[in-house]
Parts: sequence; C-alpha cells; structure tokens
Amino acid sequence: MLTTKVFFRKTKGGKVFKTVREHYLRDDIHCGSKACDKCLYRNKNIILDDEDSSAKNIKLMQPYYLLLDTNIVLDQIDILEEEVICNVIILQTVLEEVKHKSSTVYKKLKNIIGDTHRKFYVFVNEHHKDTYIERNPGESMNDRNDRAIRLATKWYNKHLSSNGCNIKTVLLTDDAKNKEQAENEGIPVLSMEDYVTSLENSSILADKLCKRSYGGEKSGLEFFPCHLTPVQLHSGIKSGKYLQGTFAISRENFLEGYVNTEGMEKPILIQGRSNLNRAVDGDTVAIELLAEDEWSSPSDIVLQDEGEADVDDVLETEKVLDQIVTSNKMQKTPSAKIIGIIRRNWRQYCGILQPSNIEGNVKHLFVPAERKIPKIRIETRQYHLLSKQRIIVAIDSWPRNSRYPLGHFVRALGEIGDKVTENEVILLEHDVPHSRFSDAVLSSLPKMPWCITETDLAHREDLRHLDICSVDPPGCTDIDDALHCKELPNGNLEVGVHIADVTHFIRPGTALDKEAALRATTVYLVDTRIQMIPELLSTNLCSLRGNEERLAFSCIWELDRDANVITTRYCKSVICSRAAMTYDEAQLKIDDITQQDVLAQSLRNLNNLAKKLKKKRLENGALVLASPEIRFHVDDETHDPIDVEAKKLKETNSMVEEFMLLANTSVAKKIVEEFPECAVLRRHPEPPPANFEPLIKAGKNQGFTINTNSGKELAESLDKCHKEGNPYFNTMLRILATRCMMQAVYFISGMHQRSEYFHYGLACPIYTHFTSPIRRYADVMVHRLLAVCIGADATYPDLLDKKKNQALCQNLNYRNRMAQYAARASVALNTHLFFREKVQDEEGYILFVRKNALQVLIPKYGLEGTLYLNEKKESTVSFTYNSEDHSQTYGNITFRTFDPVVVQIRLDRTNVQHEKLIFKLVKPYIPGFSVPSVSEGVAHIVQLKSTIETPKRKLDEDTPMEDITDSAESKKKKKKKKKPKHFVH
Repeated sequence: MLTTKVFFRKTKGGKVFKTVREHYLRDDIHCGSKACDKCLYRNKNIILDDEDSSAKNIKLMQPYYLLLDTNIVLDQIDILEEEVICNVIILQTVLEEVKHKSSTVYKKLKNIIGDTHRKFYVFVNEHHKDTYIERNPGESMNDRNDRAIRLATKWYNKHLSSNGCNIKTVLLTDDAKNKEQAENEGIPVLSMEDYVTSLENSSILADKLCKRSYGGEKSGLEFFPCHLTPVQLHSGIKSGKYLQGTFAISRENFLEGYVNTEGMEKPILIQGRSNLNRAVDGDTVAIELLAEDEWSSPSDIVLQDEGEADVDDVLETEKVLDQIVTSNKMQKTPSAKIIGIIRRNWRQYCGILQPSNIEGNVKHLFVPAERKIPKIRIETRQYHLLSKQRIIVAIDSWPRNSRYPLGHFVRALGEIGDKVTENEVILLEHDVPHSRFSDAVLSSLPKMPWCITETDLAHREDLRHLDICSVDPPGCTDIDDALHCKELPNGNLEVGVHIADVTHFIRPGTALDKEAALRATTVYLVDTRIQMIPELLSTNLCSLRGNEERLAFSCIWELDRDANVITTRYCKSVICSRAAMTYDEAQLKIDDITQQDVLAQSLRNLNNLAKKLKKKRLENGALVLASPEIRFHVDDETHDPIDVEAKKLKETNSMVEEFMLLANTSVAKKIVEEFPECAVLRRHPEPPPANFEPLIKAGKNQGFTINTNSGKELAESLDKCHKEGNPYFNTMLRILATRCMMQAVYFISGMHQRSEYFHYGLACPIYTHFTSPIRRYADVMVHRLLAVCIGADATYPDLLDKKKNQALCQNLNYRNRMAQYAARASVALNTHLFFREKVQDEEGYILFVRKNALQVLIPKYGLEGTLYLNEKKESTVSFTYNSEDHSQTYGNITFRTFDPVVVQIRLDRTNVQHEKLIFKLVKPYIPGFSVPSVSEGVAHIVQLKSTIETPKRKLDEDTPMEDITDSAESKKKKKKKKKPKHFVH
C-alpha cells in the first residue's frame, strides 16, 4: 500500500514548487510474538515469549508484554537496563524520537535490543497498515506520536486476542495526559512507578526510578527565581537583550561561576546562589547582564564546600555566603545573572551518600566526587548498604523549591577507599571509555602467529641494516618511535625517525578503527593505562621492541653539522631496532667516553644535533614552560606508592623531543601541500592579553618586567628572571606562564585561515602529530594522509571529508583534555595514598596569595596545597590582606608570591569523599598560628615518655626511636621502606 502527501512551497522569488512525499505501508510486518500464528513469515522474527513463558504480575494477574512510550525510555533507561525487565515492545516511533533527543540513551537502548536474552522487540508501526496514522490539522508532533503509541497498544491487544491468546499488552507512560487518554480508550496502562512497585523485591528498582519532583524542603519556600520559557529566551537572544554561553563553576568557590560568550573578551562573572539559578557546570545557559553599578569582581576567597551537615536555616546561610563572595569590589568585571537553561549537560555522577542518623529515612543527600557538581537529593531504601560504597547517581530535575537538584540511584561501584573502585571513579568522572574491547574489535586483529610477508617487503624500504634504537621512560612497552643517525660520505648526517606503522593493522571503517577513533587517546593513570588499541597491537605487533622486526613509517633527513635540513623523504619501511633503551641508559651511553660502538656514536651525534635544533627554536621564540610533574615508586605486589619525587629530565629527554618536533613539523608541511583543505593539524592559539595579568603582576611584585607582546619577547623576559637565594624562582614563573596559556587543539586545515595554524608555544607556523599513533588517533589520521601523499596507500571518501574529520578532531580535543584531567586525578589519589599515616615538614614556595589563604607549591613532590589564614574566629592571630600587591601581613611578617615557607603536610580523612592534604605553617614561626615541626613534636614526645614508667618496661635513654612509636605503625612504616623494582610515570 502507498500513501502520498503533497506539499507546495513558495520561494522568495515567487515560484511555487510541488513536493510529493510517498509513504509505503505493509500488511506482512510480524508482531514478534511466539504466541501468534497469524502473522506471515512468523518464523523469521520471533522475540517475545508466549503466554506460558512470559512474566505474570500481581497487579495485572495475567501474562503481559510492556509497550513503552518515549519518555519512559528517556527517563527510566537505568531501570530498563536491569535484566528483570523483559518482553518489551519498542515502537519505531519511540526509537526515532529517542534517537533524535538523546544519542546516549539511544545507544543504551540499542544495546538492550541487541541482547536476545532481554526480548526487546522493535515493531515498525510507522509502516504497518493498521498502526500508521496521519497527523491531524493543528496537532503537535508530540500529540500525534502519543496517539500512534496508543493505537499500536490497542492493535497489539486486539491482534493477540484474535489469536485466542491471553497475553495483555500494557502501555507504560509517566505522561499524565497520555495516561488519562489511554484509560479513557480502555487501554491497559501503568506508570513506571506503579509497575515497579508491583514487582517482587522491588526496592532496588524503586531506587532507580527517575522522579521529576518529590517533596520540597519546606512547603512554599522558593530558593531560586523562575527560568524564562524557551520562547522568551529565543526572542531575547535574537534581540540582543540576553546572551548565551557555556557555564563553568569555579573550583575555588562554589558560589561563583563564569559564562563564556561570543563577542566578549573575558568570561562573564556570575556570583551568588540566586544568580547561579540552578545551573550545573557545563550547561548552556542564557544570561542577562547586570547594571554596571551591580558588577562585581572574582572573589579572592578560597571558599570550601558547605560541609557535611545539611543546613536547616538556609536563608541565614545564604546571606552569610553572599556577603563573603561579594566582599571584593576592587576591580569590577562584567557580571550577570542566569535567567534560563538552553541545554542541560547533565550526566551520571560518582560519589557517596552524606552520613545520616535518621533511622528509616529514605531521602538522602548524595555528595559528588567532582566538587563543581552540587549535592543531589535522592530516595533510597538501601542506605545502610550504600553508605559504605561509591555509587553513581543521575540528576532528574531541579525545581525552584529545592535547594539541591533531585536525582536517582543508578548503581554501586564498590567500597569507598578501595583502589580499584577509586580508579573506576576517576575513569567514569572523566568519561574515559574503558570497557573491554568488543568481539567485533578483537576479530579485526591479525591472526597469530604474525610475521612480515614477502608482500609487505615488496612495498616497503628494507631498513633492517640500519642501527636504529629507541629511547623511552623505564617500563615503557608501547614503543612507537625509534631513531638512527649515520654519517654520509659528504660529511653530512642522515637522521631517521621511525614510527610504528599502526595504520597497516587498523584499516579505515573497521570496528577496530571506529573504537580507536572513539577512545582517541591512551589514558595513563599512575598504576595502569587504558589502551586506545588492543594490547596485541600496542605492546606487541606495533611496538618497536629491541631486536624484533617491525613495520614502520619513516621520516629521513639529510642534515649538515649545524642541524640545517638539506633534504627530507618519507617511506613505509621494515626496521629492526638494535636496542630499546631508557633515558638513563641512553644518557650513560652518551656520557661514557669508553663506549665507542655504533649506537653510542649515533646517540652522541643525535644529542649534538638536538642541542642545535633546540637553540634555533628558542631563538625563534619557542617557550620553555614548566609544570610540576612527579613520579611514584610503586610496590611490586600492592601497587601502592611507597615513595614519590619530582621528575628529573635528562639531555636524552630533550634529544628525543627535538627530533619528534622536527618530524611533526616536516609532516605537517607535506600534508598541507598535498591536502590544503583537509590536513589534520595542531594549533596553539595565542593567549589574549588578559590571560597574562597574573604573570605580569607576579613579576612586577618581584621587580621584573615581563613583556608579553609576542612569544619571543615573553621567552626573553622569562630568561632574565632570576633571584639569588631562590633557585626555584624562575621555574615558578614558568609554571605561572603555563597557566596563562590556551589549550592546544587539533583542527582541519580547511576550517581555518592560514594565519591561525600558528603554534604559539613552539613558535612554529605549522604543526601536527605524527609520532605516536599507538596512543593517539590524530597520528593515525596523519599517517593515512601522508601515505596517500607518497603513494603508499589509496585514498577513500572519508579521508577527504572536512566535516567528518572536523567532528573527529572535536572528539580528539575532548578526549585529550579528559585524559589529562584523569591523569592529574590519579596523581592526586596516589599522593593521598602516599601521605596516609604520614606527617611531614617540607620546603615550599607561595604561588598565589588569596584573601583567606596561601596557595603553596612543594617542589619535592610537585604538588600544590592551600594554607588557610584567619580560619578560626576565636584565633588571636589575624592577617591583613593587601589587594594592591596581593600580600598577607601579620606584625613584621609579610607573605608575598614566591616567598619560601616550610609547611607541615598531613592527610585529612574526616571527609571520605574529599580527602585532602592539610597544610600548616611551620616557618616563618608565628606564635599561636604556626605548628611545631615534626622533629620538634617527636622530641617533645620522647622527653615526655622518658618520665613515664609503663607497665611493660621502663624507657631509657638508649631506647631506639622506633620502639617508642606504636608497634603497628612501625610495622607499616618499615613495610613501606621496601625498595621498589620499577617506576610508574
């Protein structure tokens, strides 16, 4: 059968076009039920059980199928993922609506449908002659779809009963209007809550119910202003009355946030709970600028979270907090209030339940692990079980009369403090894909045993005669780059960078390729890594291991002795690395003049060339920045950190880096020459002048002028900043400079002007990533482009599709950013593990002076912490903050940026959700504020205990120090002194 619809469209020029839309209807679409014997071709698509096998329900009192409307799928997907929900009919109408409204839910639903044990049947109602309906004049699309869903439910009941079948088809909907109309039409209908509570042992499922609203905190009390309607927002943005942008909450102050909008140089400041108006970090919001006399400035206060206890007197607390955040009115910046939410960016959040002493209470507060997310109110009947677990919660709504958003429990992860659980939290919170590789992906891998064939050799240069070696961190197994250097008869040097040929194994469009594109990068945590590609490739077939033949993509230069590039060529190759060395091993080979073998001479030549390459880069304006990085000494058995230190870089680190930079730059030029519109490049935008204000001010306070007109002038200014007596001063300035930078990003050449290709940090006009395809998908894309450039591979349509590749680049940028954040979170977790049961005094430097705190950097561990001032109201020590030069003064002691201090570090574990390192001042000593050093504290204990006779024995002056500490503590400390066998970076 065929239905047609005719549309007439009038153009601006007055011409009228006729459009005919044809819609085909069929009478042979199977209902999917095993109980049906009337549908044609019934044996081909049987999913749903017959009445003997299908479930029975207390309320329904007979076998049944469930038919879901769209909102049930969108809101209750967490319940649908539970295996107790089976024999479900998903209409084509619902599937298409879900696909349009939420790609995340759609993917989950498709996974459920794909699991044959779950018995979810897709019924193509839009092409069945008895279930297709036309949209009525004046009817909204939503109402038409609801009507189609009701009609399909009716048809199923009629169809099955005509077969003499006793199975009832029940419509599940939480839409009150749809439910009422279904009841009026005699259709069996239930809400999800009604259905769940009718099941046996329903308490776990009931916790997962999505509820748009339930019991406000105080009847009639409204905490927030109304949000404007979508129509009001649209017209206001169109007229310029309102602005829109992405909301970001401050990490240092939960009552302060920013909105980045187009056309504004600086982010717009949002302060105070009322002005934040229920926005959650990442939401796209509409804002209204405040009158200029209401503008404020970012607070100098580091405002901790609201504490563990729920605040009853909300209004009084709000008043106090608002006074705190609006106290700094020195330098006003554009400020605004949020008047509507354009698009929510809610996701599932990891965290714990806030402790509660109310017996039998089902309403609880969930505290997210991410400090930027507000607490969430949920209902659960499993508090005693879940209170000891890390759990996942989803936000459902945030009504005006609730101080917190409302949500529901999704699932438990494991015990709080368990290292596996905490790593899982890090991966989930940073949206790192970390499930096992699917069977489809694994089936794309080469069959083992694998070896290089004659066919491979026929299309490659055989470079196995070259003395190639790799230089990497200790413990590195995914070796994707190797080097060689040999002297040429004309006195010049041939240098080759050889990169693992990952694209030989990952072909475009395969399941393996799609999975690698989704993951985008390998994520390195302290004690594990989440691979972008399966281990067979990453640590075996693609890894350029010593003394094993491997396929490579080679970039080979001829350089003169001054490191000038004479010629460049590229080829697919076969290599055999002579050695896989660590940075230390390579450095020893270079420094030991008794070693004169081929590899030693090659490394020395490479090192000399690298120094000259680096000198040229720096003269050209490249920046040498710094960031505190640490490495952990890890116990082989427990994988717990037993020592930690700042990373020390050697010449060999720089040597490898210089040739990787040269390869990336050379390849970037080549692919842009061949593909000016679709080359994958990496750019580093120049920071706006406002970004440099903290750096300029910090330098000025120390008597230095920092010029930021260009990268070259900035580099020269930083080189001049040295202070006697403070060897770490220049490094700290460079750390501050790093924080002024923009994020480097991947992009497609045709999407930007040539002037925008510039890489600010490297002072390089064009740059890409070619050297790490094992761990970065961007490099895989570049390899494919370069292979086409040199005729080593064929092109294909998606390779030259700008829009598709730009979308891939956006995913690369997002995944790269999340990987960095996950790595930092892993370092923080292991730092906390290291400082458990430790109290240490360490030398540090002040990085920032805040109104109520000092931000202190500890170079030894590369970590930062907050030392709070004026913390206790009853304290007799009061510091005076000077906002002009950003200093804190007590008596004749003044704290300024970069001043040295000694602090005591210990781990505060009273808040199990947010364990934090506590910094206390040791030196300079301030009576009533500073704490005694650890050594002084121990000496005091020794002196005290020497006068006390214990029941067991008398301590004498020859008693070893470890014998007067707790024996259990001593055992732990002795155990932790075990020498590690490897490092984890």
